[in-house]
Amino acid sequence: MKIPDAILARLAANEQVAKKFHHIEISVLTILNFQDFFEQLLTKVGQTFQIPHVWISIIQESAIADQILAMEDSAVLKSSTSFITHSTFLRLIGSYRQPLLANQNLDRFSPLVPPEAHYDIGSIAIAPLFIDGELIGSLNQADQVCDRFMPGIDTDLLARLSLKISLCLSNVAAHEKLRHLAFHDPLTGLLNRRVMETILEREFERAKRYCTPLSVVFLDLDHFKRINDTFGHDQGDRALVCFAQSLGAAKRANDIVARFAGDEFVVILPSTTRQETDSYLARLNALLAQQPVKVNQSCFQINFSWGVASISDLGINRSADLLRHADQQLYVTKKNKKTLSG
Repeated sequence: MKIPDAILARLAANEQVAKKFHHIEISVLTILNFQDFFEQLLTKVGQTFQIPHVWISIIQESAIADQILAMEDSAVLKSSTSFITHSTFLRLIGSYRQPLLANQNLDRFSPLVPPEAHYDIGSIAIAPLFIDGELIGSLNQADQVCDRFMPGIDTDLLARLSLKISLCLSNVAAHEKLRHLAFHDPLTGLLNRRVMETILEREFERAKRYCTPLSVVFLDLDHFKRINDTFGHDQGDRALVCFAQSLGAAKRANDIVARFAGDEFVVILPSTTRQETDSYLARLNALLAQQPVKVNQSCFQINFSWGVASISDLGINRSADLLRHADQQLYVTKKNKKTLSG
C-alpha cells in the first residue's frame, strides 16, 4: 500500500527537526558549567529554529537558582532568564511533565517572561526541565505567529529535546557541585584556605604594582570550645555558620571572606588601610549583636577576636607575611583578653 504524500512529507519534516535537535544536543553535551551551557543552549535554539524569543525560567526554590543568580557577568542570562516561585510555576503549567503549547490567553504566562523583556507573543511552547527528577524550571520558546505553537501540534520531538537537556543539566549540576566543593568550605560555603591564599597572592601583587592599600583581618571565635562543650557540636557548627554569614554580610563587593581552619577566618580587604578596617569590624559587631544563637529556651552571643595587618606595615614583603602578621596580632589580642579576664 502506497504511503500518502502528506505523511511522507510530515515524516521528512520530523526527521529534519530531529537532526536539528541532535545538533543542539551535541553543541551543549560537553559543556560543564551553567553559564556556558545556558548561553549556548539559548543561542542555538533561537538560531537553529529561527525562533525570535527563547529564554529559561528558573524555579526560585530549585537547587540551581542561587548559581544562576550569581552569573551577573552573563549578558545573555540577564536578558533571557526569569525566576518564578514553585507554586506560581505549577499554577501555570500544572503537573505536566510534557511540553505545553498555547496561543490564547497568553497574559497568564507573563510571570515566566524576564522582567526587562518586551516580547510580542502570539504563541508559546513551555518545556519543563528537571535535574535528577526535580522540576527546576522550563525552556520557553515564543513567536509572534499564532499558529507556530498551536495546541494540538505533536510535541514528541520537543519532549525529547527537553529530556536530553535535562540529562545534560544533571551532568552540569554534578560537575558544578564538585567544583564548588573544591573551592569552598563545605560547612560555611565560604572560600577555603587554598583558594584564599591564591587570591591573597593576586591582590598583594596588584597592590604592589599600583601602590594601593591592602589589609588582612584574621579572626576567630571567643570561647569556641566552651560553646561546643556547653551546647554541643551541632550548635558549635551553627555558630560557625552564623559567623560566616555575618562576615559575608558585612563585607563590600570586592572584599574576600574565607574559612582558614576550625573557628579561624580570614577577610581580605583590597584598597583598605589598617585604620579603615575599623569600619568593617564595626559592621560585623553590629550584625552579630542583632542575632544571638538560640538554643531551646536559652541563647548565646557570638564574640570574636581579630588581628589586622596591612601591606604598609614593616616586614611585609610577601602575601604570606600579611597572614602571619595578622595571626600574630590576633594572638596578642587573645592573650590580652585572658589577662584582663584574670
